Amino acid sequence: MHGLRASPFKSAYVAAKHGLEGLSKVIALEGGGRGVTSTCVSPGYVRTPLVDKQIADQAQAHGISENEVVESIFLGESAVKRLAEPTEVADLVLWLCGEKAGMANGSSFTLDGGWSAR
Repeated sequence: MHGLRASPFKSAYVAAKHGLEGLSKVIALEGGGRGVTSTCVSPGYVRTPLVDKQIADQAQAHGISENEVVESIFLGESAVKRLAEPTEVADLVLWLCGEKAGMANGSSFTLDGGWSAR
């Protein structure tokens, strides 16, 4: 999501993700006429070992439970109150790699449980 939105204290990460969004759009424009497509996938928090570590670190830093971190910090602004599963991201990527997604070019697909709708 940080290619589309910003969060405080993450300037380098947000800048890098915005750069990838821009690069993807250039590839889409330059390659589209030759059948090359480029699309970004922008998930929110996905249940991975990295996120599990972030949850534990945030719980310790704020003196709250891991459940409170997930509910209040990670999902507080999300309409869907759960972390995404890796298979949900993989399913979208598989579709994007298929023939039925040929017109999905130069865009970004969000899987953020509604966080970016605000």
